[in-house]
Formats: sequence, structure tokens, C-alpha cells
Amino acid sequence: MYILSPQQTAKADKATIENTGITSVDLMEHAATNCFQWLHNKLHGGDIQIHVFCGIGNNGGDGLVIARHLYKHNYKVICHIVNFSDIRTEEFKINYNRVKEIGLSPIDIKSENDFPEINADDIVVDAIFGNGLNRNPESFTKKLIQYINGKKVFTLAIDIPSGLFGDKSVTDTSAVLKASHTLTFQTPKIAFLLPENKDFVNTWEVIDIGLDQNFIQSLKPKTHYITKTDIIPLYKQRNKWDHKGTYGHSLIIGGSYGKMGAVTMASKAALKIGSGLVSAYIPKCGYTILQISVPEVMVEVDTDSVLTYFNFKTNPTVIGIGPGMGTSDKTAQGFENFIKENKLPLVIDADGLNLLSKNLLLLNHLPKNTILTPHPKELERLIGSWNNDYEKLKKVSEFSKKYAVIVIIKGAHTVIIQDENKYFNSTGNAALATGGSGDVLTGIITGLIAQGYKPLNAAIFGVYLHGKTADIAFPKTGYETFTATTIFEYLADAFLAVSNKKEA
Repeated sequence: MYILSPQQTAKADKATIENTGITSVDLMEHAATNCFQWLHNKLHGGDIQIHVFCGIGNNGGDGLVIARHLYKHNYKVICHIVNFSDIRTEEFKINYNRVKEIGLSPIDIKSENDFPEINADDIVVDAIFGNGLNRNPESFTKKLIQYINGKKVFTLAIDIPSGLFGDKSVTDTSAVLKASHTLTFQTPKIAFLLPENKDFVNTWEVIDIGLDQNFIQSLKPKTHYITKTDIIPLYKQRNKWDHKGTYGHSLIIGGSYGKMGAVTMASKAALKIGSGLVSAYIPKCGYTILQISVPEVMVEVDTDSVLTYFNFKTNPTVIGIGPGMGTSDKTAQGFENFIKENKLPLVIDADGLNLLSKNLLLLNHLPKNTILTPHPKELERLIGSWNNDYEKLKKVSEFSKKYAVIVIIKGAHTVIIQDENKYFNSTGNAALATGGSGDVLTGIITGLIAQGYKPLNAAIFGVYLHGKTADIAFPKTGYETFTATTIFEYLADAFLAVSNKKEA
């Protein structure tokens, strides 16, 4: 699924009107009616006071349509017009008149004195500002947003919470509505997926309003939201004539004294995701641990407690490196020699990333499309600090392009970045916020590359499956009792949900 910028959405609106013959008013009617229907399906005509706050632009026009339908279905609805300007769009004017024609009289809000009484059991529909907002709400409008936030009622935002920008960071967080749920039109907004906006966007869903898909395709959007529909075409079906050699040989390099769990889990993950063969290259102190923990994995050893020489004899298809490896001087030197000599596809995580950040010149020696999997602190060590999430995405894109690498920024909405292309993941939850989860992801992606998946597809597919395990497990495990090894228990279910083309 594409993620459109406000400018792209505006172009898609215009193209839909021109190409299909639908009027802008009818397009608004269709979109807002879908929002009303969503609310109606939840409330079933319940005796609940609903406040609809409408701005004087097209987002306000959406609110007027919703208010009209609520009134016609006998809901207790009060329609408020937030008069922050004398300029009104034509679509707003038409729907304002339609509301009045059926006997619902909107109430103007021109100052703080006009704020309505809102009770804890009421519902607020936010249609004040839309996706095209480019400056902070001010004056009584800002205070109205603060007033609604202070009431802590259920707030349904239409398209985007008022005060939130669709393509840049908020500079006045006190002027943004904190939505309980958001119904957004056609595509997600990138703002919904960024950590800095977590206080304003709780849950959300996309309402398809029928924008011209061919035109959207022609825009060639570079930002994507990865759902099951995007994943199914990536899945490689197996053939009955295949054998273990068909599915490649993964080598996982890592481990140090006291940190053998990371490389053990990464190795097991490569095996569980379907790599034909898996080997681990580890310090001698971890030999027994890994052989007993995952007997299917072959093992080669280095020195006693840390990796030093990186002189494995295995002939792998792909290498995952870094989990539990440590950053001792001996390991750093051996790692440098390895990076300069290696030509095989790489997935680099954990201490591999930390060693790269200490010697950035090594980035020039990485094979094209090497995958880096940093958490926020590891990323900061690689690219430096950032002022906001938009700047972070920009810096990572520049970094990716400069070094021809794929970067996976792990988080609530893990994002895979290759050059200017960004792929936000839709699966996963807070259960994955546990030690070792990233090591398992490294093994999953390594194992997919071993089987012939292109690095970008392996990253997208691997991140999706990794997150899906937590979604499937959550009803049984909750957040707290889910651990990194729990991922293995549900990986088959996640895979089957894709391969069977049905939800688990």
C-alpha cells in the first residue's frame, strides 16, 4: 500500500474528479458517509451525545456530512463551526446549507466563551483541520484543541488529528488534538508511523474513498505501508524436487563469553525460516552451548572467548554477523579484515554495527545491498543525531544511497529504507520489545537471503513475519511473557498465514 504526501493526495483528488466525472462535493459525500457508517456501526443508534467540530475548509465539509447523517439517523448531535477564518471552501458552503436544510443548526465558535460543555461519556468528532494544514493552530482554535484534550473523551479524528502535519514535524505539540481513533482517507499518513507523534495518534484505519488507482500508480510514490497484500507476491513456493542445497547455506558469525544466546538464536532463526544449511562461527567457549541448543546447526570456532581471526572454512551463501560478538580490540581488527575481504551478501546487526560506527571507512567496503539492522542508539552511532523523525528518515535515505546499503530502523513501525524508498511495516506490537528479538530478526533475514530472496525482499518479508509472530501470539502470551524464543513458537503460524493466503 502506498503512503501519499498531502501534495500527492491533492493531485489524486483532482485527477479522480477529472477522470471519473465525479464532483468534488460527491467525492466528499462518499468519503464522509463512510466515516458516518463506521461510527453508526459502532453505536447502533445509541443514546450518546456527539459533538462534531468542523473547520471551514474541506475537512470541515466532511464533518458537516457526518453531522447531517447522524442527525437524520436520530442521534443526539451538536454541530460546531470553528470560525477561525472568513474564507470558506465551496464544498464547505454546500454542505453547510444541506445541514441547515434538514433542520440541524450549526453553532458558531468564535472565542473561548463559545466552547460547549463536554461530558466524559460524550463523543467528539474532530473535523477542524485536514491533511493540508501547514501551520500551527493559534488563538481560540488552539485553546479549543487543548480544551477537548483535557476532557479525555473518545475523540474520532477525520483523516488526520487536527494540528498534526501530514509531511513535517509538529513544532507546537500543545496545539495538536490527541485522537482516540482516526479514520484516514485512501492511504495512511506517514505522520501516523513516527514515534514523535505517539501522543496524537492512537489507533487508526484507512477508508478507501475511491481515488483513481491508476493515477496513484503513475505518481510512483516512494513511501509504502507493507500489508499482507504486499507480502503474498514475495513468497517463494517450494517445489517437491528441491533439496537442502536448493535453499542455500547461512553463516552466522557472533558470540563472546557470556553472550552466546544472541548468536544461538540468530542461528536457530536462519534454520527455522528455511535455510537449507546453517553454520555458526563462534568463540570456542560457546561450542557446547550452540551444539546442544541447536543440533541442526554446524559449528566452527575461533579463539577461546572472543572472535579474533574470522578464518571460517564454510562456503556460505550469505553471512549474518554481529549478534553477541563484542567490540574488543582483537574482534575489531578481525572484523575489519573480514569486511575488507568479504564479497558475500551481508546482514549486519548489534556489535557489527557498533564496530562499523567506530570505523566508518569500512562502509565503503560493504557489498552492495548489505542489510544493516540498527535499533535507535545503534543508528545514531552510524549517522549522527537528528532533531526529529523526518530528519532521521532523510539522513538514513542519504546514508543508504551513499553506501548502497539497506537500512532497517527497528521500532513500533519498523521501516526498511533503500535510497529514497521507505517501507513501513504493519505487523508487530510491544511484545517484541524484549532482549534477543533483534537477533532473531537477523537470522530470519539471513535465512531468507540464503533461499534466494533478494536482499530488499528478504528485509521486507522478514520484518513482516517477525512482527506477525507477536500479533498471533499476543492473545495467548500478552506483552510481558513474550520472549525472543517465543518468536520460534509462532513463526510457522506467521508463515502459513502468508503461504495459505488466509489470516492465522
